[in-house]
Amino acid sequence: MAVQINPSILSADFSRLADEAKAVEGADWLHVDVMDNHFVPNLTLGVPVVESLGKATDTPLDCHLMIEDPDRWAPRYIEAGAGSVTFHVEAAAAPVRLAREIRAKGARASMALKPATPIEPYEDLLPELDMLLVMTVEPGFGGQAFLDIMLPKIRRTRELIARHGLELWLQVDGGVSAATIERCAEAGADVFVAGSAVYGAQDPAKAVRELRGLAERATGASGLCGHSATGR
Repeated sequence: MAVQINPSILSADFSRLADEAKAVEGADWLHVDVMDNHFVPNLTLGVPVVESLGKATDTPLDCHLMIEDPDRWAPRYIEAGAGSVTFHVEAAAAPVRLAREIRAKGARASMALKPATPIEPYEDLLPELDMLLVMTVEPGFGGQAFLDIMLPKIRRTRELIARHGLELWLQVDGGVSAATIERCAEAGADVFVAGSAVYGAQDPAKAVRELRGLAERATGASGLCGHSATGR
């Protein structure tokens, strides 16, 4: 399977976001954490900033909506330029309808699970998605320690994806670093959100390359193989 590294601008310098976006142009996607201070206890950015980022970088935008009422707001982020939109199943009123609307508007549809939310009840939804995000920390703040207890959940999710024969990306977000990315890759993840591990490094672009190398080696060692990093 094709490894993808998505730096999170939550760990970037918000006073110079255009420069921070350009600093990681070798990345696959730029991960944009949208928080509303309701679904999670933090407030970050919204549609206008996403629009500005889209004009400042050629790296496609991966918007992670940690907000209430994503059914209403997700389409706005696609209009703002997001190429992938992730909604939390805990917040969505109609996740299948929302995933179909996101796809119909031309973006990749992704669903996120908080650490305590199991994957099994949502098995039938998997064909409606392009990506599934397993949170490896509690959503809401950057810089948290990786939760090792999420590794079995990542494995179970990969097994369900394989069982259905789906070309579904499996993303992990939270505490991803050089110390944890190999375990995530071995468990079956192929898309990695890294915040402080990238933007806390002296050379963010180099950090992206190093993380990619670690994940690719772990993926190869585990015998996992699969899909392209482009398209649906």
